[in-house]
Amino acid sequence: MKPTAMQSAIPALALPVAVLALPALAQDGPAAAMQAAAPVLDKGDTTWMMISAILVMAMAIPGLALFYGGLVRARNMLSVLMQVFTVFCIMAILWVAFGYSLAFTGAASADEATWLTPFIGGFSKAFLAGVDSSSLAETFSTNVYVPEYAFIIFQMAFACLAPALIVGATVERMKFAAVLAFVAIWFVFSYLPMAHMVWWWGGPSAHDAPGGFLFGHGDLDFAGGTVIHINAGVAGLVAAVVVGPRLGHGRELMAPHNLPFTFLGGCLLWIGWFGFNAGSNMEATGTAALAILNTTVATAAAALAWAFGEWFLRGHPSLLGGVSGAIAGLVGITPAAGFVGPMGAIAIGLAAGFLCMWFVISLKARLGVDESLDVFGIHGVGGIVGAILTGVFAAPSLGGSGIYDYATESVAAGYDMLGQVMIQAMGVIVAAAWSGVVSFVALMIVKAVIGLRVPDQEERQGLDIATHGESAYNS
Repeated sequence: MKPTAMQSAIPALALPVAVLALPALAQDGPAAAMQAAAPVLDKGDTTWMMISAILVMAMAIPGLALFYGGLVRARNMLSVLMQVFTVFCIMAILWVAFGYSLAFTGAASADEATWLTPFIGGFSKAFLAGVDSSSLAETFSTNVYVPEYAFIIFQMAFACLAPALIVGATVERMKFAAVLAFVAIWFVFSYLPMAHMVWWWGGPSAHDAPGGFLFGHGDLDFAGGTVIHINAGVAGLVAAVVVGPRLGHGRELMAPHNLPFTFLGGCLLWIGWFGFNAGSNMEATGTAALAILNTTVATAAAALAWAFGEWFLRGHPSLLGGVSGAIAGLVGITPAAGFVGPMGAIAIGLAAGFLCMWFVISLKARLGVDESLDVFGIHGVGGIVGAILTGVFAAPSLGGSGIYDYATESVAAGYDMLGQVMIQAMGVIVAAAWSGVVSFVALMIVKAVIGLRVPDQEERQGLDIATHGESAYNS
């Protein structure tokens, strides 16, 4: 694949990807070898990457599990915990088996590229072949590296979290085996290609090498707004439509059984999200600090926007609304965390909080879809809002970082806001269409082989007892 112009005008310190092999030293003698700078392994950056990976893992277990668990009825609490927990475990194994290789390998030069290069990697590092404790991954500073294992662990945390998000769309009625089969297929055919398309590139030492399809077009996604949230949100919506509503949906009360659990899970998600966003910088620098600040203020703004918007529309600011708004803000700032200034982050948070609230409490009811825990309403809508507004507030005139040009090692002159918004919109469309098609096909396969829903009697009894043979609460 011939490198595009955008590949020499990519954002500095932004996407959680790296060149995963050291540049070969010249073989023409000592003089040439002396000219090749020795790689710099930074222990501080390495420590930050590993801590960030642990924070992201804590987002899923226990954060997401408790957040979702508190929102369902008491008789389904353990089923949700078990689904999130098991999905996390399966994805960790699939990631080291082949996921990492498919997401983050590819042609090293235009001559080696094929038509598949922009869309998916290969199996050269399947089962982590060729990777050991001395392998290095380049960060976003030329010739600065972290251990490749640190990069693999960090990206594994993302890969485990994304499929677990989908669980919330079909709680309380989908077969356990069907959930696992569906997310496994989605992981292989939707998550891995999207991660490759958005985040794979040659690194600052080979910035003009082939890159992922959306990366090559200049799509900005600092920490996964497109790869994770839109991707998983659309999958959740498709799953909710195909599986169908819970028995009694719209007629029976299906209130959350334990909002304190949801609050605790939401707060764990917020804290873990600092690793999610700031860790994507790959270096412990000012940009990482900016990402933490933006993650804080955008989330606060979104929580207030949802709570006060609900207060205005419904007459009461609920705890569930406030926590849901916080998650919407976290989702909204994810693609923009290192590209925008704090004031831009607040604007994104306000927009994400209010628009997600409007979708969840107003539009969803009119659509009649039992998208149970608002995976699309928060992650899908919030991801779309954040992705589009990244193109607006990344503008230097609005306090953003602009576009960094690795060819000149400086911020590119001028910023085409409309052009960047159009690129962001293209990323949204590609992610939504890709995930939608993969999800539908995956569900049809699972339906034919396993079946999607538990029997009506088991759904009424509750999945804790019917599927797992135990109860969350025994008195």
